[in-house]
Amino acid sequence: MLRVPLELLRIVFIFLLLGGLLWVLIGNIYQFDGVENYQWLPGIGIYIALFVLYRNRLQFSGWYVGKGRRKLSVKISRTLIGVVIFLLVVPFIMHAINLNL
Repeated sequence: MLRVPLELLRIVFIFLLLGGLLWVLIGNIYQFDGVENYQWLPGIGIYIALFVLYRNRLQFSGWYVGKGRRKLSVKISRTLIGVVIFLLVVPFIMHAINLNL
């Protein structure tokens, strides 16, 4: 009965604390001139990566043991990880485009 609220609290903790910490750490990479305008893109990428990590690994080690616990398909996981990599690289591409204009 208390498992669902505990799992929701765990999800919030993972996404807010771990996601925020990763955003701050990776954000330091994007601190040079022109790239900081696009820092939100890697932030979105971090949260997508955490979603994939949770759905494929972390949900099976939590408190909730009910129905509906499935891994993402390999195709969806690979697509989302590709999107994450793209979002991590986009600020550098945008910076290079802005330098050439």
